[in-house]
This record gives sequence, C-alpha cells and structure tokens, in this order.
Amino acid sequence: MTVKIGVIADDFTGATDIAGFMSQQGWRVVLLTGQPQAEMPWNDDADAIVISLKSRSLDPEEAVARSLACYRWLTEQARALQIYFKYCSTFDSTPRGNIGPVSDALMTHSGVPMIVHCPALPQNGRTVVHGHLFVNGTLLNQSGMENHPLNPMKDARIAALLAPQTTGKTGLIDLATIHLGQSAIADRLHALRSAGVNHVIVDTLSEEDLNTLAQALYCLPLLAGGSGLGGALAALRPSAYAPGDDRVPMPPARTVIFSGSCSLMTNRQVNAWKAQGPSHRVDMARCISGDEDYIDTLVAWAVAEPTTPLIYATTSAGELARIQSQYGESVASAAVEALFSRLAVRLLASGFNTFIVAGGETSGTVVEALQVKKLSVGPAIAPGVPWVYDRERQLSLALKSGNFGDEAFFFRAQELRA
Repeated sequence: MTVKIGVIADDFTGATDIAGFMSQQGWRVVLLTGQPQAEMPWNDDADAIVISLKSRSLDPEEAVARSLACYRWLTEQARALQIYFKYCSTFDSTPRGNIGPVSDALMTHSGVPMIVHCPALPQNGRTVVHGHLFVNGTLLNQSGMENHPLNPMKDARIAALLAPQTTGKTGLIDLATIHLGQSAIADRLHALRSAGVNHVIVDTLSEEDLNTLAQALYCLPLLAGGSGLGGALAALRPSAYAPGDDRVPMPPARTVIFSGSCSLMTNRQVNAWKAQGPSHRVDMARCISGDEDYIDTLVAWAVAEPTTPLIYATTSAGELARIQSQYGESVASAAVEALFSRLAVRLLASGFNTFIVAGGETSGTVVEALQVKKLSVGPAIAPGVPWVYDRERQLSLALKSGNFGDEAFFFRAQELRA
C-alpha cells in the first residue's frame, strides 16, 4: 500500500498531535510507537502513518539514526509519497539539536537540497512573524518556555535557534509573500534555492496562511514543522478510504492522571484538578532515593481512590529551579520519569486501563512502559490532543503536550473518552 504522508515525530505527544489534526480532516491515520522493525510488512489501509519516537532529548547521533531508520521504513515498506518531520510548535531543541541534525540527515538521504520549516500552530496560539516564534502573542523566550527543564528556549528567532544546530544556510518566506499566494511562494522558494538556502522558515499568522502554504508545498517530498501544516495538507485531499469500522467498544474506564510537565498551563490544569479531585504530589526525596516502599504507597493510594487520582511532579518555575539545584537537573528528571514508568506498569496490572498524561517526556515514558505499539485515533479533547486507543489491549491514552488545553482539560478528557 502507498500512503500520502509518512510522519516522523520527535516525541509521543507530537505524534498524537499531528495524527489528531489529520484524522479530523477525515484521513485514516495509523499511529506507531517507536522505531518499526525493518522487516515489518505493511499492508494496512491508511492515508498517513505517524511514527512516534522519543528522540527530542537524545544525543544528536542517536536521534539521527532512529529518524533515518523510520525514513527508510516509511519510504521502502509503506511507500510514503511525502515525509514530514514533526517537532513541537515551540521548536523545542537545544543548541546541539535535534531539529537541525535530523533535518540535515533527512535532506541528505532524500536527495533534496532544501527543507521548509513551519512550526506554527495558530489554533493553539503558536505563530511566526518576521521569523520570530510567538506563544499567544508573547515571544517564545518570554512565554515560560525559557524555563523548560530539558529544552529551555532562550531565543524567539528560529534562524538563531537553528544556527548552532546546522551548517546549512537559512532563509525566510515572510508574511507579505504568503499573502500574495502560491505563485509568490513558489518564486521565493526558487530564489532561496538558487541562493543556496537549505532551511526555509515560513511566517504563519493564521489558519488561512497554513492553507495557502499547504497548497504551495504539498508536492514537496520533505517538510518539517508542527501539526498545523500537517492538518492543512490533509484538508487538501480527501481520504482514499471509506470511514473505518474498527472502533471496537472500549470497556468502562478506570483512569489515572500523571503530570510531569512544569509548563504554565499544566500548572493551572493541576491546580484546577486539585481543587476538586484526589491528588498526590511526588515526594522528590523519596523519588530520587529509589524508595521501594514509595511505589507501593502510591499504588495503594491510587487503587483505593473511588474517583480518578492525579499523581504529579508539576511545580512552579521557582520550585523547579530549587529541585534542580539540590539534586541536579538530569538526576531529578530521570528519577521522575522512572517513577512514572514503574507506576504505569503497576497500575495497569491493578486494573487501570485509561491514562491521561501531561508532558512530552512523561508521555513517552508511559507509552514505552505500557509497551504500546500501535494506536488508533479517537475524538479530540483539545486542539492537538486526541484520545488514542490500543484496541487490542483495550487501553485508552490522552497524551498532552505541556501547554496544550485549557484549565478544564483533565475534566473534559474524561467526558470525551469513548
């Protein structure tokens, strides 16, 4: 079978993000978790295949290797017509990568000299103007993302963020050009290519801009960016398949909420839940010490709760800085993710079948711990956050990027779980 678009996502929430936007346009989307095996045959009917990696925070060499393995599988096994490298709409990366190194490697292996970057997601307040990335009208480096524990974003200029990650040359298609339409965009792309530009950043202020870009770019073999352009590309072409009838009824939910993100919005969502529902804040000292009794205590508490329990490491920027100073940034992060991994396995064995997870790293940890391999896409809870289902094992997951959703997200998710 041939699919229209093969997506390589650098984290699990990003994968469900773009899968949800494509599914909302009527496309049949299959979501695979982790790097497919080279010999894995593919004969499913799908308009798009989205592969979710946990590569955003890996060493660049490992991120490139995993991404290229996915590229080969998508082009050779699934025969994808277009490859889309999906990263966060806040351009989450460090000076080493991995957006630049992976983009360069994909260009080399696909034989194309240029890749277009469209991180914008206007539906969630992520816009790009004059090459600067904004979050709800605030420059990226003043939006709270400057305090991200793993990928602090200290600049809003996308070209400046890319500069230390790649030796390639960057260029811009500005908003005025986009508003002139497809021909103007094509002319600008040609001029940039002639000037030796490898990484093209596109301004995007609205969904209309996304649609214009999709019309101009849909024939390019390689694109990169957030989920907004992915959804716009899907809207251009109807699904090749009749609506699927694979919606196996899910059993009644036994739900737990894990929150590892320390974003501003997740803090608000945690506080909203704490005001009405049972919650337990992770004890960092016991978490880092590897206290075996602590896992037992948390499991026993969650199982005994008659309503949905929330277990959270979410905290304010000031408290996060204190924790990192006391224990070390990498030690604290690794300990929290190990805790959520073990809790996921234990709670699954205790009868929990529905996991709402806040944070990209935490979501990846939970998906890997639960050994989920293939997911179908369900209804959207918020822009960029659908329910996804492992129907064979009757598991439901809502994997939320830190700043997505509103304060009522945890409540709404449970109302919409099919």
